Amino acid sequence: MMRLSATSLLCLLALAGCTLGPDYRTPESAIPARFQYQDGWRTMPEQPWVAQGTWWEAFDDPVLTDLIRRADQASQTLAQAEARFRAAEAQWRLARGEYSPRLDASVNGTRSGGSDTDPGNLFSGRLDISWAPDLWGRVRRQVEAERAGLAASAADIAAARLTLQVAVVQGYVRVRALDRQRDILELTMAAYDRSAELTRNQYNAGIVSRSDVIQAETQRQSLRTQLYDLQQQRAQEENALAALLGVAPVSFSIAATDDLPLLPALPAALPSVLIARRPDVVVAERGVVQANALIGVAQTAWLPDLTLSAYGALQDDTFSGLFDAPQRIWSVGPSLALTLFDGGRRRATRDIAVAQYDEQVANYRQTVLDSLRDVEDALATMQILREKAEQQDELLALAEQNESVITNRYRAGMVSFLEVATAQNLTLEARRSRLDITSQQLQAAAELAAAIGGGWDLDDPVIQRIARPERGE
Repeated sequence: MMRLSATSLLCLLALAGCTLGPDYRTPESAIPARFQYQDGWRTMPEQPWVAQGTWWEAFDDPVLTDLIRRADQASQTLAQAEARFRAAEAQWRLARGEYSPRLDASVNGTRSGGSDTDPGNLFSGRLDISWAPDLWGRVRRQVEAERAGLAASAADIAAARLTLQVAVVQGYVRVRALDRQRDILELTMAAYDRSAELTRNQYNAGIVSRSDVIQAETQRQSLRTQLYDLQQQRAQEENALAALLGVAPVSFSIAATDDLPLLPALPAALPSVLIARRPDVVVAERGVVQANALIGVAQTAWLPDLTLSAYGALQDDTFSGLFDAPQRIWSVGPSLALTLFDGGRRRATRDIAVAQYDEQVANYRQTVLDSLRDVEDALATMQILREKAEQQDELLALAEQNESVITNRYRAGMVSFLEVATAQNLTLEARRSRLDITSQQLQAAAELAAAIGGGWDLDDPVIQRIARPERGE
């Protein structure tokens, strides 16, 4: 009998090492050898995703750094993601609890009687213990699935944090660009004031007509209304930043300044590991792991479930004598349960798991493709904006020269004020366009940081060797 029991135990232990279902393999995805819009960038073997660095420090702006710190601490969007992570962690612990036996205890008391018997009391205490060995790896696959869900939830936090950081950077850049636009308008207003005074002097001297004076005043008044538009836009951008930081707009403000954040330098190389570290790619890949494990869970439904259970009970007619009662009941034994027919439910469950796995694989591959597209878009934008900025610099220089020439000709009475106004407006638009390009470059840099999963490692010696450009307009 003992020999049979030992043999049965060994068999159970051997079965407990079995795990049904396919082992996970990372799906193949198309990683290019190079990127179209960045010569010299190279790919490297993918590595596990790592936490994001402080990529926003590349903008070299202490105010921006402080805003991101405050957003990380107080954002309600991050609070929601962190709550979901705690729920996923609890779900993982719940799945792991299936490894352990279950112990239940109960104490009951009843009073009963009949027409021919006197009422009597009966107290009982019972202790139950049961354990279902993980013969086919159902629990292991379920734990594997929940662990993948936990990792995906952690990546969701990183994705929410990265999205928040990019939004803060872009909102801050818009605020600073509006400050610079105000400076440009005030500088232009000073030029318009000088032109209006010159026009009045020319009119008083009988050189020009009253229409020139009216045109100069109209131009100045139009610029004043544009300043109010800038104030409104800046207030709205400040309020949007306040919401990102988790504070009420009434308690938040940013002091105006004429400095823009530093335009970060691009790294000389972009390894493909930066695609693998994107939080959304991690979420998609962990989704494949989870779906793969659930196939194994579905396959175990065809095999019998073994449960080992035991219980002991005590009975007595008084509660105080319960634990000294001579009436003791016990039971020990296994139970084996197997579903013989279910109308195709198990097959349908397995087919659902396989289809969901295929869906997650396709989602992962599409996410990788979308990530590559995002990187290419960001690189193309930055390259085109860099070339556009060079051309805009030339246009601005020509516009300023033209304004100077036209103004001197107007003083000499050779042209009308209409030509002066046209030249001044051309200079204004050229300055504003140059500022818009710089703002777009800064926002594109933030988008590239998001596209590669969190930005550049500022301690990378490759990046440290790149000369940091001067602050631009």
